[in-house]
Amino acid sequence: MISLPSPLRARASSRSATVTGRARRVLCSVPLALTWSHSGVLHRVTHWPEVQFERLYGTEWIALAPSPESLATAAKTLTAADWQPYLEFVPAAVREFIAQFAFARLEALQVAARCPGLLADLAETPALTAFVSAHVELRGTSAPRWSEINVVHERNGVFGILEWLGLPASRQTLAILRNVVQPNLPRRFLDPLRSMLWEPKALTALQRDPALTDRQLSHYIHALAA
Repeated sequence: MISLPSPLRARASSRSATVTGRARRVLCSVPLALTWSHSGVLHRVTHWPEVQFERLYGTEWIALAPSPESLATAAKTLTAADWQPYLEFVPAAVREFIAQFAFARLEALQVAARCPGLLADLAETPALTAFVSAHVELRGTSAPRWSEINVVHERNGVFGILEWLGLPASRQTLAILRNVVQPNLPRRFLDPLRSMLWEPKALTALQRDPALTDRQLSHYIHALAA
């Protein structure tokens, strides 16, 4: 075994420590993906700002539009510890916005990534995020229309988005949605709530309630259906 003189050993050790330190910095700087299993298949969403949803086919990750079922599984699976390293690579404004959503964080992340110009309006009315996220079902389209949403918002602002989603394009609508306590509205509430906002009696009842919880919204929805 060859023994290096002390000065050479010191320099070699220093270079090794430098290389190791660089490797650690490189590893730490690589953005993370959020991964979960749905129906026995791995799914993931890639780092910001790409935020691409993918599914594992064999050994290849294939991009796809996430299904509501897959998003619901992710919401139950991903913990705060899973989210923390991912959010380190997300802008502070987006991070603060996403933090409002205890359950539908992936939906909020997708909306923020696909419609960045809408973020300020959604920050003022977080419950509107659920409607934007579920626009495929609400409008009955075959695929997401993120580009169309951006154009509508650029031309007509948040009232244009309300109209595009089939909601009354009014300040009353925004005021009621701002009273929703938990902005991650269940998807099953969205279509009935949209119908309620067009009913004068229901609209009056909703306006009187300054703090709309899921339980209260469920009560109003069932009362309207009765």
